[in-house]
Amino acid sequence: MKTTNHTNHTAISQSELKQTRNGNYRIPKAVSKELLYNMVLELIQEDYQREPLSSAKSAINYLTLKLSHLDFETFSLIYLDSQHRVIELEQLFSGTIDSASVYPREVIKGCLHNKAAAVILCHNHPSGIPEPSNADKQITERIKDALELIDIRVLDHIIIAGGRSVSFAERGLL
Repeated sequence: MKTTNHTNHTAISQSELKQTRNGNYRIPKAVSKELLYNMVLELIQEDYQREPLSSAKSAINYLTLKLSHLDFETFSLIYLDSQHRVIELEQLFSGTIDSASVYPREVIKGCLHNKAAAVILCHNHPSGIPEPSNADKQITERIKDALELIDIRVLDHIIIAGGRSVSFAERGLL
């Protein structure tokens, strides 16, 4: 997959990214911060597609990279297979600086389309405050109840707010 550097329109492919014997990476030419960020996300995505998400911490690390920079609220799902390997991270809904409308029907459609055995719900709080609102708790319950009917487990709901986060599973809210 080629990624374009919007600053000087040069591109670098994953094959040009050189991995040394000790696991470090070398980039053969100067790249923009945006391009470097996208390359890191691609490498991390590859790791999460091979290995199961083993803890809330590993999911939080991944989601922090994906969601912490957004200045609008977004609601996403990490679709997981039966071994808890990532099938896909999909943004289902986006909203304003402090809310996003979420529809359980669309969550179900996405789960069935991706053949998910389990999911992690996730959204960001651009305010920088990760505390779940009552609306966050209510939609989590509605989605969890709906997915139980079709044997899809909700493993967690993670809120990312800048460098801070809250895991519903760790707090006993699921």
